[in-house]
Amino acid sequence: MRLFHKDKGPGYDAEALTPAIKKSICTGEAVAGFVDRRTGRFIDVVLIRSQKDLDAFRAEYNITDPIKTIW
Repeated sequence: MRLFHKDKGPGYDAEALTPAIKKSICTGEAVAGFVDRRTGRFIDVVLIRSQKDLDAFRAEYNITDPIKTIW
C-alpha cells in the first residue's frame, strides 16, 4: 500500500470531494488531499514541505478557494 498516491486525477469531482490539508498536532507535518463528502474519508495526495508544494497542489487541481485545515 502506498501512502501518498493520487486516487483522483486533475479535474477532481468538486461535488464529491473537498480539498483539505491534514496537519499533525504534535509534529506540524502537513498533507494535502481531499475529503470524500459522502464517507468523510481523507485521501492523501501530497506531503507539504513548503509553500511551493502547496502551490503545486493548488495548480494541479485548479483550486482557488481557501483550503480547510483538519487537525
